[in-house]
Formats: sequence, structure tokens, C-alpha cells
Amino acid sequence: MEVKNNNVGRALAKLKKQLHEEGRLEVYKANQFFEKPSAKRRRKKMEGTLRSKKKQDENTLKKSTY
Repeated sequence: MEVKNNNVGRALAKLKKQLHEEGRLEVYKANQFFEKPSAKRRRKKMEGTLRSKKKQDENTLKKSTY
């Protein structure tokens, strides 16, 4: 990343946006601290539950509009 016109803030914002889009920022944050395997399973199960609930809510919303 090249800093133009001595604008470090803009270059940093572009870098953060690029890292976020590639998913590297989330991986870095997840690997910063050790997560116990049981906690990881619990988190993934909760994420799946929330994802399925959200999908179910979207489906019921679509059906109710017809």
C-alpha cells in the first residue's frame, strides 16, 4: 500500500477495508487468543443455530407476504 500526499489515515482505512474483505482480519483476531475446543464447539453450534433461525425467519416473512 502506498501513501499518497502524506495521507496516512486514508491509506490505513484502505488497508483495513482490504483486509476485512479478504477475511484476514477475522482470522487474525480469532488466532490472537487460545480458544478451548469445547468453547469453539459451543460457539460454532450457537452460530449455526442463529444462522438457521435467521433463515427460518426470512422464509416465514416471504410466505406471509404472499
